[in-house]
Amino acid sequence: MGRAFEFRKARKFKRWAHMARTFTRIGKDIVMAVKSGGPDPDSNSRLRAIIQNAKAANMPKDNVMRAIKNASDKDVSDYKEILYEGYAAHGIAVLVETATNNHVRTVANIRSYFNKCNGTLGTSGSVVFMFDHTCNFKIKKNNLDPEELELELIDYGIDEIFVEEDHILIYGPFESFGSIQGALETKGIEIETSGFERIPNITKKLTPEEEEDVNKLLEKIEEDDDVQNVYTTMG
Repeated sequence: MGRAFEFRKARKFKRWAHMARTFTRIGKDIVMAVKSGGPDPDSNSRLRAIIQNAKAANMPKDNVMRAIKNASDKDVSDYKEILYEGYAAHGIAVLVETATNNHVRTVANIRSYFNKCNGTLGTSGSVVFMFDHTCNFKIKKNNLDPEELELELIDYGIDEIFVEEDHILIYGPFESFGSIQGALETKGIEIETSGFERIPNITKKLTPEEEEDVNKLLEKIEEDDDVQNVYTTMG
């Protein structure tokens, strides 16, 4: 059928694989949110945010409702959030956020990825200080005045607002997530997506060859089903 067909097929399979991993990670987030705060999104702000993210990721509503229902079952395994820290090749710091129901399996897998790619899995606190833990919100710009909105939200803990063509991005410290979310909802502003991010305080520029060495490790880590997010200091 030719190279063009094979290229399109490979891209399609890669997109499907990415979508499946995204849905799996959202499903785990739902379980943790329901286990900690109950199945009602009206009273569970964390679950409410995850449902918004699921919608933005085009996760079918039936899948979301099924995940919420299944998470309410006491026989369903709970997931524990565990942060792993280490160094990739060329001195690049790496943070790995996981959600796992078997930490023995997870730590063994993460350690093996580092070892196979000339990296080192570190101890707790070894690199996390190099990153700022932030929260973020994406809202539609509509008729909002970004400067006025920033003034209105500054008391709720926001740090920065960035304006895109049709959207406004709001950033604040991790601990301000609830207050910012509540303020936006009170003002009737629909949140398209929200979440958390770890932003490096300092980055290191690598050569293309060195970047390839680090990316080999990152690819292995990101393909692991227990991994939710990966952050690095690679510039």
